[in-house]
Amino acid sequence: MKYFTKRIKTHYLLLDNQSDCVNVTSENTMDIQPKHHLEPKDIDKSLRMVVIDGLCSEVVVCLSSGAILVGAALLLGASNFQIGLLASFPTLCNLAQLFTIALMQRYPNRKVITVLSVFIAKIPLLLIGLVIWSNANLSFNILLSFMFIHYFLSAIGGAGWNSWIKDLVPEERLGSYFSKRTRIMQITNIAVSLVVASLVDYYTNDNPSGLTNLYGAYFFAAGSIGAVGAIFLIQATEPKQQMSGGNLGLLLLEPLKNKNFKNLLAFNAAWLLAINLAIPFFTVFMLKTLGLSMKSVILLSVISQIASVAGLRLWGNLSDRYSNKSIIYLTAPIYISCILLWIFVGIYSRALPNLILLVILHIMTGISTGGINLALTNIGLKLAPKTDAIVYITVKNMVASFFTAIGPILGGLLVDYFATRELQISISWKSPDLQSMGKLIYLHEWNFLFLIASILAFISLRWLGKVQENGEVSHQLVKRIMKKRFRAGLKESLLVGNIITLHSQLKQILKRKTMDDKSIK
Repeated sequence: MKYFTKRIKTHYLLLDNQSDCVNVTSENTMDIQPKHHLEPKDIDKSLRMVVIDGLCSEVVVCLSSGAILVGAALLLGASNFQIGLLASFPTLCNLAQLFTIALMQRYPNRKVITVLSVFIAKIPLLLIGLVIWSNANLSFNILLSFMFIHYFLSAIGGAGWNSWIKDLVPEERLGSYFSKRTRIMQITNIAVSLVVASLVDYYTNDNPSGLTNLYGAYFFAAGSIGAVGAIFLIQATEPKQQMSGGNLGLLLLEPLKNKNFKNLLAFNAAWLLAINLAIPFFTVFMLKTLGLSMKSVILLSVISQIASVAGLRLWGNLSDRYSNKSIIYLTAPIYISCILLWIFVGIYSRALPNLILLVILHIMTGISTGGINLALTNIGLKLAPKTDAIVYITVKNMVASFFTAIGPILGGLLVDYFATRELQISISWKSPDLQSMGKLIYLHEWNFLFLIASILAFISLRWLGKVQENGEVSHQLVKRIMKKRFRAGLKESLLVGNIITLHSQLKQILKRKTMDDKSIK
């Protein structure tokens, strides 16, 4: 590591004193130095490399986190507390982003720091896979240690990546680029998740003895594919960053002095706290209260992701053409309504109405979530100034991580509080021939939580109104434009469809007329 940092320092001395020599050298070797000016071809190539790296990262997530990581932990005999601790690592390790800022103050090369961190972060995954394959005694504590190193190094690389991408992607292309990248990543996630889950189900039911080796293969593949992604990422070009020196603590206070960015932090914190009161408990509600199978829950999740992919192109184009705030104002009410409608899931005992409502909720949630996440990411990148962008983005990520983590904790406390409380409003009809009663509202432990979350999410939109965005357009105007385009597109499709089928329609009419004439004769 000392040798590596020494080489970086030497490169910067050469850049300052002998820039011509550096340029000649960079033609024959991979250029790891930041550039003051990027040509359009350099930007296009770099953005392609970032997409490929994103694909690899999504595969890593599918193979080494979520249900796969929990399944491996359970095989090692982990307790509920240990699984919860493991699940908290991605959030806790975001504190490592502070280390990234200090590191970049001394060695201002985001590309080297990011790629090196991301590459080394995959080594623990390879080691987990190798240990499982070798039938060695892999204890949960070893798994915990390896995953902590993986998440810690990934957080260091993630902070550098955010700052790097903020300068690399042209501002007018933020929406379209990230919507395209996210669509590709989500499609990959859907395909890989279905294959991964199917193999786990197969080995669990038909070949339990091979399940351990399957998990080993997953972790080893995750480490290998993640390392390949880092190789593609290093081929992307890094623009020269602008970063001030000085005390790290004072730098971290700068975003709080920026009134506009502070308003964004307030909205982001309130929104994430509100929705994370409910989101983690949707799956628990479906499994425990509704009694759905794991396959049904996974299928509903896939439906939601497909809906998100379908809507991302629209949100990306609108984000570039108008503003991210308008996208949030359009999608947030849909998302809040979906949370609120969870109150009515399970009111009736019949399975079909509940299933239909669940499918509708997952479709609408997927469409709205894609727009909200895209807009929140883009508006954070836009409002972060060129100078010290990494500081602003890091502070935003840390605030988001804190409130994302604290939301489920408060949600769990609320569920426990309302476990022995319920509110039921019903309507009844009595007559000599008929007596009937129907439930209008039935609130119990979970439904109280969904109601509180939707109210707090609606209140959080007040802070969004205080955020000022360049090129901001009223969401009412965007809504009118969307309606107009939808009607025009529908009319055009009907017109074009009639023109395309006009020949066959005339042919059918003539054929019918000929047959009628023959029958008359």
